[in-house]
Amino acid sequence: MKIEKAYCIVTCPGRNFVTLKIVTDEGVYGIGDATLNGRELAVSAYLEEHVIPCLIGRDPQQIEDIWQYLAKGAYWRRGPVTMSAIAAVDMALWDIKAKVAGLPLYQLLGGKSRSGVMVYGHANGRDIPETVDAVGKYLDLGYKAVRAQAGIPGLETAYGIARGKLFYEPATKGLPEEQIWSTEKYLNFAPKLFDAVRVAHGVDFHLLHDVHHRLTPIEAARLGKSLEPYNLFWMEDPTPAENQESLRLIRQHTTTPIAIGEIFNSIHDCRELIQNQLIDYIRTTVVRAGGITQLRKIAALAELYQVRTGSHGATDLSPVCMGSALHFDLWVPNFGIQEYMRHTPETDEVFPHAYSFADGYLYPGDTPGHGVDIDEKVAAKYPYDRAYLPVARLEDGTLWSW
Repeated sequence: MKIEKAYCIVTCPGRNFVTLKIVTDEGVYGIGDATLNGRELAVSAYLEEHVIPCLIGRDPQQIEDIWQYLAKGAYWRRGPVTMSAIAAVDMALWDIKAKVAGLPLYQLLGGKSRSGVMVYGHANGRDIPETVDAVGKYLDLGYKAVRAQAGIPGLETAYGIARGKLFYEPATKGLPEEQIWSTEKYLNFAPKLFDAVRVAHGVDFHLLHDVHHRLTPIEAARLGKSLEPYNLFWMEDPTPAENQESLRLIRQHTTTPIAIGEIFNSIHDCRELIQNQLIDYIRTTVVRAGGITQLRKIAALAELYQVRTGSHGATDLSPVCMGSALHFDLWVPNFGIQEYMRHTPETDEVFPHAYSFADGYLYPGDTPGHGVDIDEKVAAKYPYDRAYLPVARLEDGTLWSW
């Protein structure tokens, strides 16, 4: 079996997605997600101009060797564009291998470690009462875990507040939106939100929160300490993680669990965080970490230090990534939780899939491969539409981490 052709499909059923399709000379094909929010065409060009020519004629079943060829064989290594492209290839090759075997992907990874994949949804509102109500609606849908975000008094915008109730998309058309941020207002407000949620809904469910890299280490330590009474499942991305030693300061002051890694694209980005037990959950994704092949290695390292997985699963990752992640989640022994933001009906039409939700869990299905396909005719109805993620500034105009 040889790779006969490969090509990218760029579509925008409400938001932009990049999908790589690899076709073999025996007619078996696989698809992979290459979406990089706000930089989609950079990955598409990387694949079309630099990667695909190197794939033609290769044996698609040599997944590890192809991964090493694209990652180690490149002089310019890592980075979000490169690793997203490699991830798309890797997902497509695992899809092909599982289809040839006639098995769902999780069986090739080693079989089930659990019966279902616990997921969390996103509850948000313009104020505390609206968020409390949104949490209740997710609990009514059967969720066992909910992330809570709310508008902050005195700030016009706040991270995580959706324009709709189930389909959160922060990217906007035109030039990047500039949003105003105040750490002081946020730190004074956040405990009030979680106190209200626990008073209204009790403690018999997991509660999560995303800080989105907004705090310095000591500010994050203060937040974690103030949220300890509300027993959070995790505090996500409390501070930018480039200086990994900074997480030690947070650890010294709070027992609130820490989750980091959705923007990581290499095992080297999280190696010290894991080895020094500075985090509790590693949030690297299939598409951002170079595919299932490297994500398995990250998970194996994390298992040695009792760090669990908690992969990013926002709507800027296509159903192809979600399907692949669910097969990984069903297998990985040190699984923690999976983020699950529902895609729009238009996206689901473009990407028919075998996975399903029931009573707080996702199930990848038993279709051979990763269980997600792409309808190219439907995809063609939605042309690419450039969009950018926002940027943030402090109230005095200083540029800040969004």
